Amino acid sequence: MEQQEPPPNSRRDEPRVSAPPRATEGTALYVHLPFCAAKCHYCDFFSVPDEGQDIDGMIAAILREAEVRAPARPRTLFLGGGTPSLLSAGQLTTLLDGLQEITGWRGSAAEVSAECNPESLDLDKARCLLDLGVPRISIGFQSLDDETLKLFGRVHTATESFRAYESARTAGIEHVNVDLIYAIPGQTADEWSADLGRVLDLRPDHLSAYNLTFEEDTRFKRWLDRGRLEAAEEEVELEMFHATRELASSSGLVAYEISNHARPNEQCSHNLNYWRNGEYVGIGPGAVSKVEHTRSGNPRSISPYLRRIQGHGHATEWSETPGEVARVAECWWLGLRLQGGVDPAEVARTAGASDAAIEVSVTLATRLVGDGLLERSEARYTLSEQGLPLADAVAREFLQRLPQGVD
Repeated sequence: MEQQEPPPNSRRDEPRVSAPPRATEGTALYVHLPFCAAKCHYCDFFSVPDEGQDIDGMIAAILREAEVRAPARPRTLFLGGGTPSLLSAGQLTTLLDGLQEITGWRGSAAEVSAECNPESLDLDKARCLLDLGVPRISIGFQSLDDETLKLFGRVHTATESFRAYESARTAGIEHVNVDLIYAIPGQTADEWSADLGRVLDLRPDHLSAYNLTFEEDTRFKRWLDRGRLEAAEEEVELEMFHATRELASSSGLVAYEISNHARPNEQCSHNLNYWRNGEYVGIGPGAVSKVEHTRSGNPRSISPYLRRIQGHGHATEWSETPGEVARVAECWWLGLRLQGGVDPAEVARTAGASDAAIEVSVTLATRLVGDGLLERSEARYTLSEQGLPLADAVAREFLQRLPQGVD
């Protein structure tokens, strides 16, 4: 729930942070729409229940921020949240037509995506999105078990998920991703494989399958700490991980990233840019940007975001420029999630790094090859079969060890 604002006479003006560098033409654009029908118990993204919220006012603020921050002619546009499909047809039209006037995205974006939840995606909404220029959507199934959906805090059923998928296809949407979560408390590997098989029978173009994580400041983490929930055993989670890759592959979906699987030419270009540590601009409350080597973010709260927009035209709350070694570590951390792995020469270009910094990272990578966690093929380093299910731990090696130097 949104934190209560202090009384007006006790408020202090937010410290002013200069707007980050203006992104160049063609930079990826992300729009964060924070409203949901209900807050999911596992979710640590910034979102608030939509009841009583001024959605029209938020759209106006986002468009004002776009005038100051959004790149011209973005190469990708992604509507996330939150639940963009919660917006009415009129609100979606105002937002997307407004962004068109500001950025010209309809003439430049090779990929346009919107996140949708089953309870707010019917045939009319799917047709509206497509008519407005959104040919790719991601539907949050999350689970096919209604009791699990209640545990998650979701407000839809499995039947509604399948109905939403059918609506998207009937409307003519040709690029559909399905989101699923596995390693749920009490879930068996056989149950997961059966549910995944039902989804794959739909022949989605893209699958995002994530193991359940217990993030700080979520209801699930509090329940875990109190013993109300019990995390899945590592052996069961590992079995589910391998089953996901095998079943997806047999259905024609290649694992191009640790948790993401796609048919040929159906990879999410917007997210590939993140994993390659490219530049992007995020607008809306809680959105994060990376322009040149500077990262910045907006308030994860509605009222401070709106006040900053009203006062400054942008909502930047924090800004930082990581040092050379940290930039190199981030490139390895993100890039190793990809099937194609990491090329140190590409890291040097992306991070603007010296030969010395790259050499330190290659020393660590070589050590991990010796440990059996990475493989080297010509100039590229990728996760080995042993390292794949340990991707997060391998990534932490770079984030933790590189800033300290490698012995």
